[in-house]
Amino acid sequence: MPPVRSDISALVQMYLTRHPSEHGAVKPFLTLLEGVQDPTSRATMPAHITCSAVVIDRDRRVLHIGHRVTGLLLAPGGHVEAGDRTLLAAAVREVCEEAGLRPGDLCLTPQFLDEPIDVDVHDIDPNPAKGEPAHQHFDVRFAFYLTSEQPPTLALQDEEVAGAEWLPYAEVRSPTLRAKLLSAEADGLDGRPGPVNASALIHDGAGRYLLHLRDDREGIWEPWVLALLGGGRTRDDSCLEATLRRELAEEVPGLEPTELVPFAVEEATSVDGIAVPIQVYAGRWSGDAAAVELREGVLLTWCTVDMLDRLRLSPGLGELIRDHATEHPATEGPPDDTDSLPGEAPRGTELHIVGVHLHLQDDQGRILLGLRHPDSAFAPDTWHFLAGHCEREAAIDCLIREAQEEAGLTIAPEDVDLVHTVHHVDSPNVRPRIALVFQARSWTGDPEVLEPDRCVEWRWWKPQELPGAVVPYTRRAIDGILRGCQYSEQGWDER
Repeated sequence: MPPVRSDISALVQMYLTRHPSEHGAVKPFLTLLEGVQDPTSRATMPAHITCSAVVIDRDRRVLHIGHRVTGLLLAPGGHVEAGDRTLLAAAVREVCEEAGLRPGDLCLTPQFLDEPIDVDVHDIDPNPAKGEPAHQHFDVRFAFYLTSEQPPTLALQDEEVAGAEWLPYAEVRSPTLRAKLLSAEADGLDGRPGPVNASALIHDGAGRYLLHLRDDREGIWEPWVLALLGGGRTRDDSCLEATLRRELAEEVPGLEPTELVPFAVEEATSVDGIAVPIQVYAGRWSGDAAAVELREGVLLTWCTVDMLDRLRLSPGLGELIRDHATEHPATEGPPDDTDSLPGEAPRGTELHIVGVHLHLQDDQGRILLGLRHPDSAFAPDTWHFLAGHCEREAAIDCLIREAQEEAGLTIAPEDVDLVHTVHHVDSPNVRPRIALVFQARSWTGDPEVLEPDRCVEWRWWKPQELPGAVVPYTRRAIDGILRGCQYSEQGWDER
């Protein structure tokens, strides 16, 4: 898909707030965005959008390439292609194609972030060989720093590029870009990368660390992995700590860690492949992760160092947590209290996570189990009941919802019986759980894989021929049901 028109319009409006005097020059650009044709298509006439990359090295020089067709020295750039997610992604692709850089050689500048440094409107001569009449390019230019001390060796695209030069700001060929660079130099545009994102390494002082499971959606940075809360700086943030506090307020309102202090600078990779330096702040909080309101992502959960090898983490996070745990050993025992909602529970009460599980048997007595995805944070490549966590809802309502969402099964509440309960805990530092196992006497539909990121297969198993890899408390529940036992425990004797 081409870049979203509303996103382009927002970019232009942000640019105009920096440069209100250019509104007249950019007005044709705004008119183009209001038209019916795709503004990023080179077939759109008499004007369309192009993108350029302003690559700056540590000596405050800008990369220019010799353009074979025009003979001009230009910043690398070109037309937007259908696979470009954003205009910034188009600029990254163009500089990599034309100059042979890798996306990881680049990072955003703290001064401009992902906003354009310049928007230039210029005329293009007709090209009879391509059947193109005279038209205009609305060139959106993004600034990047090199991540390395010295410029990497270039591999120029011979068919379009004839040589390359690194020019000081004062010699940049585009007058509008040159003016922007010289003005920004006084604000620290010096070619030296710095953090543009901020993350929170939240711990409770007792050895637990708070992790955030990201959505598995297109355009999400590091989807479906456990990561730290945080996000990217905006021009309105006074500093990176302000960035972090704003992000926390947006993602998890009410979660306000104390003692936020800089701990480390990490480097990640964005969805476009460019390097992202991140300032990591360590902070204290000991609340109930399941009780706070989560507006972005899938869930919040506490983990301990001994759990890290079993989790799917964002790159480098495991080492970061281990480093912090080594430098700041736990000074308190496992928490015996949590920050609860007013009137929620007496002090000292241990809150539990409630899960619902579907024990379904067909007319041959076989039990339905699902094989969890190999990248699942919980029990990868292991067979398990159809199950889910209770939200703010009755347990049977949760069961009916999960059965429909996960497998396309329709169950009536009057056809459900509670047949077993497992009270289990995995370790002293994680919250205990109550697993409610319900049996449905009847249902409609055949099991379908509707959430392939969680379950890759549904299969009916004879109780005496269960697979070897079954979630332990699932196996315990099945054994209990077969024996007519309604309750079992697991993990309490092993704490």
